[in-house]
Amino acid sequence: MALKIRLTRGGAKKRPHYRIVVADSRSPRDGRFIDKVGIYDPMKPKGDAARVVLEIEKIKAWLEKGAQPTDRVLRFLDAAGLLKRAPRNNPQKGEPGKKAQERAAAAAEAAAAPAAVEEAPAEAQVEAPAEAPAEEPAAE
Repeated sequence: MALKIRLTRGGAKKRPHYRIVVADSRSPRDGRFIDKVGIYDPMKPKGDAARVVLEIEKIKAWLEKGAQPTDRVLRFLDAAGLLKRAPRNNPQKGEPGKKAQERAAAAAEAAAAPAAVEEAPAEAQVEAPAEAPAEEPAAE
């Protein structure tokens, strides 16, 4: 039997409250569990001590029996100093997707095209005033 230390959701709609439990990995998220080992209340401020409450002795016992924490629970255990969570590195996380790159390229082309159009009339305007003073005396 594969044991997991994971979260089960409780609370009302839009107001979640989680229990940290030890359960069989095949059981449903909010279904049957073996032991309750803590709580997590995401509605409380991040600095609040009651946001995550862990029963350290129970967790240590279950870890010795082979229970594996989920990623979110592993973060809590790392913050408590119980286990070490390996840092993850995803260098592509900050890069935009294909569609966003296409839109950015199209926007850059559109921005470059009006700049070229603006340069041509500016040169024509420089030439026009040079011709205009010669024509003005003739018109009078």
